[in-house]
Amino acid sequence: MPDVEIIAVGSEMLTSQRIDTNSLFLTDQLNSLGVEVRRKLIVGDDRALLTDAVRAALSHAEIVILTGGLGPTEDDVTRDATASALGRQLIFSQQICDEIEARFRLRRRPMAEINKRQAYLVEGAEALPNANGTAPGQWMEHEGHVVILLPGPPGELKPLFDKECMPRLARRLPAQVIRTRFYRVSGLGESDLDAMIAPVYSRYTNPVTTILAAPGDIQIHLRARASTAEEAEKLLAEVGDPVAEILGPRLYSRNGHPLEQVLGDLLRERGSTVALAESCTGGMVGERITAAAGSSDYFPGGFLVYSDRMKTELLGIDPALISQHTAVSGEVAVAMAEGARQRTGASFAISTTGEAGPESASGAPVGTVFVGFSSAGHPPEAQRYSFPGGRERVRGFATQAALEYLRRKILGIDI
Repeated sequence: MPDVEIIAVGSEMLTSQRIDTNSLFLTDQLNSLGVEVRRKLIVGDDRALLTDAVRAALSHAEIVILTGGLGPTEDDVTRDATASALGRQLIFSQQICDEIEARFRLRRRPMAEINKRQAYLVEGAEALPNANGTAPGQWMEHEGHVVILLPGPPGELKPLFDKECMPRLARRLPAQVIRTRFYRVSGLGESDLDAMIAPVYSRYTNPVTTILAAPGDIQIHLRARASTAEEAEKLLAEVGDPVAEILGPRLYSRNGHPLEQVLGDLLRERGSTVALAESCTGGMVGERITAAAGSSDYFPGGFLVYSDRMKTELLGIDPALISQHTAVSGEVAVAMAEGARQRTGASFAISTTGEAGPESASGAPVGTVFVGFSSAGHPPEAQRYSFPGGRERVRGFATQAALEYLRRKILGIDI
């Protein structure tokens, strides 16, 4: 299959105010044809830089797609740079100029002279009609390569690409499909996980394996390319099934769903509910749980008890317990979980208390977190963790750990 490179043109996308969303759309569309995008690049409104970028793309990609820079002003340099990179001229099209002028007449506006710039085509290019704007796209072939110029506004780019480019690409490309698997794992470091599964996936170039890490959460993406869906699924099974067996109970999602959604499904299936008592996470666990649609089915509520006084007044914790063990302790974590469950009538309760930093108020090292658990008919318990990093990173780890702790307790998996 051919390699594809996308070049987004526009100095505004090199600022913090704009994001290149067009390339995400194009990648999704190309993937549906079995094509993978190998590189994405953003280039400002600089004719020389863009010319060099197009030449470089043509040296390693069979299909080059440029988005933006087709407007009428002097900083719209995509046409000029592409022509220069291909060693071609720009040719004025009176037909396109007439069509642009007709659009202005429909809006009862005169066409400015500068809009004629949009009527220039790279020599040999085929104009791609733009039903939603004045700048047509352009399709050209060059020494076995395809170069596509698309307008920048998403409302113009998306329908134009769907209608004009997808059929052309489908006719040109061999039949191929891409299939994916998205595994998610909690409670393992990235290097530890890779050491476990690399002996399996490293023997394959298809599927391609990508590992993405976040605090307490690792995603494993498998992408297989084949001529049929059945062949692609077979390739995924060759790699994915052994990987899943190695990961065992650490694997909490086989479809990419986040931990809070997996938990919600478990609770709903069992007709169970969970309550929370949060201190160091400051409501982050509750935010994750309620991010899942329909969470009211299994989440009656929780308590945000940041101070010792709130732990005592809202959860009924004996002040002497806090004085004896400090708020950052397994004993207090257990009492918090017990208080939350008793006050809400939930099937389960989870608590978090710890030192997120930057300084410690309890004497426990920064990064120390206790997660408490309470369940009807079983003794309450707590787990101690030591997380690395700054305040937000510790809080992120703690949130993930609390959710994973609950998942394992529901399923009866040893912690």
